[in-house]
This record gives sequence, C-alpha cells and structure tokens, in this order.
Amino acid sequence: MTAQQSRAPGADSVRTVVGPVVDGAGLHLEDVAVSRAGGRSVVRITLDLPEDEVGSLDSDTLGDVSRAISAALDADDVVPGAYTLEISTPGTSRPLTEPRHFRRARTRLVTLRLTDGGTVHGRLVDVATEGDGVVLVLDDGTRLALADVRKGKVEVELKRLEEADEASGEDAGESRTDEES
Repeated sequence: MTAQQSRAPGADSVRTVVGPVVDGAGLHLEDVAVSRAGGRSVVRITLDLPEDEVGSLDSDTLGDVSRAISAALDADDVVPGAYTLEISTPGTSRPLTEPRHFRRARTRLVTLRLTDGGTVHGRLVDVATEGDGVVLVLDDGTRLALADVRKGKVEVELKRLEEADEASGEDAGESRTDEES
C-alpha cells in the first residue's frame, strides 16, 4: 500500500467514520486506503490489537468489527457508488519500523536489521522506554536502542503454530470454513 493510496480522496472520510467503531471494539486502526478498481472503489482497512496486548486478532472479533464497519460506511455513505470493503490485520509480513510494531511483536522471534549493516536474531521479550529512547530487549539479554534498528521482521515459527493449534484442540492439518465456525 502506498502513501498515495492512504491519502487518496475519501481515506480521511472513511477513517473518520470507522475510527469510533474500531475504538469501540477495543482495536487499533492501523491504516485506511481507498483506491479505484474499474468502476468501483476498494476500501482497505487494516486493524490490529492495542499495542500493549500480546497475541493475534482472532477471526470472530475481526468478523464482528467488519460487519460494524460495513454498516457505518453504508449509513454515512462516505464512499460514493459501489465499493469493495477489505478488512485485514497487518500479519507477520509487516515490517517492524515503529515502536508500536515492536510492542505488538513481543514474545515473537524477530530478525532485526541494524543501521550499521548488522543483523540480530532473537525472541523479543520487552520494549522499554529508557531516557529519551526506546530499547528492545531480546531473550538472550541483548539490549538494542530502537534508533540503531533500521527495521525488523517477525519470523514465522511453524512449531509454535502447531503448539497453538494443539492447545486449542484443533489438528494442525485441519482447516475450517466460515460456515463451520
């Protein structure tokens, strides 16, 4: 998503309408983009949990807030004509560039690209404010000033996903459709 899409005409109006809905659901409005695709608009909204929470936004909550957002957009008619509404979460592919992103990645395995060209891998256990800056703390005791990190990324851990599925009683190889849930 480009900065131009986020600031496209209508994105600010959509943000104004959906902001209170998202806040009311206890979520964070990460981004809003409005673009044209043929004869209709595409409204892309990215939602996340508040930065102090650990974990992922569950599909039931995402579905509930999606319906509420759709109803608010239809009621206020801020998107002229036909439109497609796409609501998602940042996912693991989001680069970690802001303090908020790092706070949301606590407990996750991360790769950090440093401003000096180096790379550090580890599990992010804390994001602390020290003095005038933010410090990232890894499970091995490494402490890095956020100012020394160019960007980070969350590493997907298949073993951890399987453990989460086992804990929830689902078979890791099983999938469910919306009709089944």
